[in-house]
Amino acid sequence: MRTPFIAGNWKMQLQRAAIAEFCRALRAFAADKARPAARLGIFPPFVYVQEVVEALAGSGVAVGGQTCHPAEQGAFTGEVSARMLRDVGASHVIVGHSERRQQAGETDADVRARLDAALAAGLDVIACLGETLPERKDGRTFAVVDRQLDALVSGLPGETLATRVTFAYEPVWAIGTGVTATPAQAQEVHAHLRARLAERCGAGVAARVLLQYGGSVKPDNVAELIECQDVDGALVGGASLQFSSFEAIARLGRAVAHGSNR
Repeated sequence: MRTPFIAGNWKMQLQRAAIAEFCRALRAFAADKARPAARLGIFPPFVYVQEVVEALAGSGVAVGGQTCHPAEQGAFTGEVSARMLRDVGASHVIVGHSERRQQAGETDADVRARLDAALAAGLDVIACLGETLPERKDGRTFAVVDRQLDALVSGLPGETLATRVTFAYEPVWAIGTGVTATPAQAQEVHAHLRARLAERCGAGVAARVLLQYGGSVKPDNVAELIECQDVDGALVGGASLQFSSFEAIARLGRAVAHGSNR
């Protein structure tokens, strides 16, 4: 069974007092043995990563950065390396988020370089991919996600993909717009991605890889998304900023028997 992974990406939002309150509540929630089984993760702004790591230590909640630079160190003003994230206690990092691809101009090759740096530093990865609205309207969704996925997986060992990389399908037209892909749309792309992984890495690996959905996820739509056979959790944006909302999503993101154990 693939256990759903519910991750909150705070982007450039929240400050210290609100973060401390959120982490206290999340720590208590994570300790509740009666809660539905799901992996949980929080991705705060860089300046708060260490505080969140310390606040959630021992809770089982993953904490990570929202991106990383591909170099280990160097004269890269304003950047943060994967090694630095690992050094302050992070366990994960997001690479290839649509906002990074669009706003920072990250290419498929750039995203792969960040993925490789993260894995080399000992971080697990959420690797994002997804099409824009014009690409969907032009019928190019599968071609776009195939290109992005191929760039991410080429040459990587299957066991690494199955145990250390989660892929987040985030249709760009649903990021921060309030528009969510229907369960049928999400399942169609997730099933395609799993089939593509089977072609590239083998059916056994594909059956174990986690595929999250990201794009205006809320408490009132997450349950039907998670019920889809190939949707293994959610990368949550705005709805992760309030604990009550994130908690509701985590509770609804219950463990569903999706394929083999991871």
